Amino acid sequence: MKTKIITIVTALIVLVVASVIVFKVTNKEEDNGLTKVKVAEVAHSIFYAPQYAAISEGYFEEYGIDIDLSLVPGDN
Repeated sequence: MKTKIITIVTALIVLVVASVIVFKVTNKEEDNGLTKVKVAEVAHSIFYAPQYAAISEGYFEEYGIDIDLSLVPGDN
């Protein structure tokens, strides 16, 4: 009984360590010092003009933010 518990605990520790290693490796792809923020919009609109201007002029990068803007289908 004691060996089963030790085996299970060891397997869990190995699994957690492997998960942490994989997570660290996959997050180092684009380490440019910017915080990546995904922004989804449902329609291109004139109301978002200040946002488009700020993205194109690089204002977000000045504050350490990398914007990933994507158009998603809205609720129709």
